[in-house]
Amino acid sequence: MTALDGLLPRPVRVRPATGHYRIDGPEIPARVSTVLRVDPIRVPNPEGFRITITPTGVTTLAADSAGAYYAEAALRQLLGPDAFRAANIHGGPWLLPCGQVEDHPRFSWRGCLLDVARHFMPKAGVFRFIDLMAVHRLNILHLHLTDDQGWRIEVPEFPRLTEVGSWRQGSWVGRQPDGTAEHDGRPHGGYYTTDDLREIVAYAQDRHITVVPEVDVPGHSQAAIASYPELGVTGAALQVLTRWGISDNVLNVSDETIEFYRRVFTHVAAVFPAPVICVGGDEVPLTQWAHSPAARRRMEELGLSSAAQLPGWFVGRITAHLAALGRRALGWDELLDSGEVPQETIIASWRGEQHGVRAALAGHDVVMCPEQETYLDHRQSDHTDEPIPVGFRRTLADVYAYEPIPAAMPASAVPRVLGAQAQVWTEHLDNPRRVDYAAFPRLAAFAEVVWSAPEGRSLEEFERRLERHHLPRLDALGVEYRPRGGPRPWQTRPGVPGRIRGLNATS
Repeated sequence: MTALDGLLPRPVRVRPATGHYRIDGPEIPARVSTVLRVDPIRVPNPEGFRITITPTGVTTLAADSAGAYYAEAALRQLLGPDAFRAANIHGGPWLLPCGQVEDHPRFSWRGCLLDVARHFMPKAGVFRFIDLMAVHRLNILHLHLTDDQGWRIEVPEFPRLTEVGSWRQGSWVGRQPDGTAEHDGRPHGGYYTTDDLREIVAYAQDRHITVVPEVDVPGHSQAAIASYPELGVTGAALQVLTRWGISDNVLNVSDETIEFYRRVFTHVAAVFPAPVICVGGDEVPLTQWAHSPAARRRMEELGLSSAAQLPGWFVGRITAHLAALGRRALGWDELLDSGEVPQETIIASWRGEQHGVRAALAGHDVVMCPEQETYLDHRQSDHTDEPIPVGFRRTLADVYAYEPIPAAMPASAVPRVLGAQAQVWTEHLDNPRRVDYAAFPRLAAFAEVVWSAPEGRSLEEFERRLERHHLPRLDALGVEYRPRGGPRPWQTRPGVPGRIRGLNATS
């Protein structure tokens, strides 16, 4: 230990998303010598880093390129909120506190789903959302590209998917307790070209974020069926769905439809280099198949006893195709109920933690994303001013208290949990300002949950850091987050009803 080293305080564990590095010692000008080395021997944890700041310079050791990126982000946090503005308005020298910072993430999958199918987000908005994810050291963007209400990915071989499926004649506004709503009559649409998506992927890669695309099959497919009616069970002409909820219109189970989607996923795999591609598999109504002679013949051919096994069979064909392309499938947890699921399929546990436990015990890798804990479109309070209140009440404190490893999970299955992801579904979030309000600052709390070990977290300390340091950063970034005390007047939606589920945080 050199004399200079002896002047440094002991290393401290820090928080990623909102952490202010409280390190004692003199402050030094930021314009000093800097050294960066990738050294996986001295920094063995993936994505980890160690920063040493002395009066003569800054030395950074990183486990890998991601660790180097996060180290740079940590230094940016140390410089204060002005470092997060788009242009330099800071007066005087930039200062850094002397000390040492050492950190690494708890989970490898630190994700957020962004639903661009229900309400399209223009490309510039996606870039901005990626920037905000990077600030919070989230590394997986699950991009929900298709649903009953819209198809957002160009597939040149099938142009009607975007010519027809990318727009709808209008949308529901809010939702009444009885499940109905007023219709706005305003056309809504948009899609990403192949080059747009390649640009989004490259932009995310520069920020060490992997874009995992989702094309949902065999349910949530009315936009595709509207584009090519022969994909549907009835063959009838349809419109892209203009209401929220689940459509009874599902894909048929013919060889031709399977081949159609093989070609779609071949294109998806060509655009997205991610090792994982989401195939959906959730919320598949069985009514049409149960009354379809063709579906019944297919069941007889396959020796299936129930239409409930058809979703698994359909997704299994796509999963096998992805495997041939060198990719793994990610599917929602309903797949566990629809027949044998290939071992390599990753299960997204959204209906509750128990399905993640079940999947892990069956040998599947798991991403924890229970709606009761991680759905950021759900309401943030029971106050009457809360805009379009839907779902469970999930406060900032609720999100911060979430633990991705369920208490019921045996220790042997814990390594199967890749991590967790938050969900931003956009039925009621029709523009980036509404996304800001729903996501922040709860996404900051979630980011800390998936980075830091539970024993190192304190809600009281988090809230203090949030108020003193991180909300000013969000202000500098132009994020229109929900204030702690409730929405600002222009963030409310007077007279627009929502559909709530339960009256407390545990219902």
